[in-house]
Amino acid sequence: MEADFVIIGAGSGGSAVAYRLAEAGHSVLVIEFGGSDAGPFIQMPGALSYPMNMSRYDWGLKTEPEPHLGGRVLATPRGKVVGGSSSINGMVYVRGHACDFDQWEEAGAQGWAYADVLPYFKRMENWHAEGDMGADASWRGTDGPLHVTRGSRQNPLFNAFIKAGSQAGYPVTGDYNGEQQEGFGAMEATIWRGKRWSAAKAYLKPAQKTGRCKLVRGLAARVILREGRAEGVELADGRRLMARREVVLAASSINTPKLLMLSGIGPAAHLAEHGIDVVADRPGVGANLQDHLELYLQYAAKKPITLFKYWNLMGKAWVGAQWLFAGTGPGASNQFEAAGFIRSAAGMQYPDIQFHFLPIAVRYDGKAVAEGHGFQAHVGPMRSKSRGSVRLRSARAEDAPEIRFNYMSHPDDWQEFRRCIRLTREIMAQPAMDEHIRHEIQPGGDVQDDGALDDFIRAHVESAYHPCGTARMGRRDDPMAVVDPEGQVIGVKGLRVADSSVFPGITNGNLNAPTIMTGEKIADHILCRQPLPRANVVPWVHPQWQVAQR
Repeated sequence: MEADFVIIGAGSGGSAVAYRLAEAGHSVLVIEFGGSDAGPFIQMPGALSYPMNMSRYDWGLKTEPEPHLGGRVLATPRGKVVGGSSSINGMVYVRGHACDFDQWEEAGAQGWAYADVLPYFKRMENWHAEGDMGADASWRGTDGPLHVTRGSRQNPLFNAFIKAGSQAGYPVTGDYNGEQQEGFGAMEATIWRGKRWSAAKAYLKPAQKTGRCKLVRGLAARVILREGRAEGVELADGRRLMARREVVLAASSINTPKLLMLSGIGPAAHLAEHGIDVVADRPGVGANLQDHLELYLQYAAKKPITLFKYWNLMGKAWVGAQWLFAGTGPGASNQFEAAGFIRSAAGMQYPDIQFHFLPIAVRYDGKAVAEGHGFQAHVGPMRSKSRGSVRLRSARAEDAPEIRFNYMSHPDDWQEFRRCIRLTREIMAQPAMDEHIRHEIQPGGDVQDDGALDDFIRAHVESAYHPCGTARMGRRDDPMAVVDPEGQVIGVKGLRVADSSVFPGITNGNLNAPTIMTGEKIADHILCRQPLPRANVVPWVHPQWQVAQR
């Protein structure tokens, strides 16, 4: 089988690339190991805790024992389904802060400053929130393939949380994806007409409708390389898909470095350990692994207005029926409808703490931590200095790689998490929350000093499922860079990477939006197009950030 381009991965980045290449008239083969994204567990936003815990949709990856978390093994969900992780994620839409991308450029990703990437964010968006809470459409795109919406915030807890942030002295922002990220406001989601709007819906399926994009089911085993050039992809069953022009890797920040190494691209000594011939010695492959960690600060509710009233067989049946037959009700929302981005200390130029507010006390795996009505704030620092790695477990494509995040290995991480807890408690102590909070469930009122907080963090911190950085972008003379600013793998011709692996640094917030943007921009580089004109805007930064925390 042959096409102009072969893409590995039908997720956020791969789907965007496939659509733009097919739109330009090229033939495309997209390899995806996972199955269909049809079915209510994926399509109903309120069912988000199910697909990421189902082997049918998730690769089931886990970390090695994390030494700084008492040897805990944490789940690392990645989508094994059409749409990739955009089909199993929480649907939260966050571009990241402008300064994130300016720092990418400073790190060697020339042409990826905020002024460069904003036009791609706008190109991909079909934004539906103009006029809500003072949102400004001039920063947003309104005719792209990716629907971005806001929940109705009918539950009074959402607006109470936003008001509490304001009472604590933080700004209210009309659009954290627009001019001003810092502050509290409505959270955005990739939901449209009550259903998940994944990269598969936005990009892959329209690409298939052109007749020039074909989906091939199978497990990619390695990139076929000859004389330093990518010629195609070999599947685990022996089939070969040949590329007349290029191969594009978009298999996730876990499986992309794995495939590079299986293909002979990576740290030479590590490849030799597994008997793999070295094509390109790139020590940065699998290094620089980053993620966001978060805690759930949970509160017992005074009023029976939380989602707990549906946390029983009859309640879930009612929610499901309402969504199935009318496309409405609690099931039509991911229930993350209020957000916050704040700075942890004076001298921090832009936000380094993110909040998701959820009107029920429950874990991502769907297990209720506390019986009865409650709610929680998910909180965590955005720019941990800890770094991990992805390494091969064997030379077999069927074997999961070894994943070591080294969570909490930098001493600053502990101080930042303590600040997260204490600042959250201060926000929850504001008058807006008085009528709603009965008491703190966890950590609990007796957990106060640094030692007790550290014990709680060590035992309860969880991944926010935002791995990235394992094939980072940089200058071609940077020995730790894996791809250049056009996404080309350094030392190999005809091979690019177009997913969150290429991020030099993790962005502020959830990663689906910047991953899709990366696919959009890499597609233009593949097509040798002039980049979209740079944006001439100045994002808001707190005028007293050097001396004030809020």
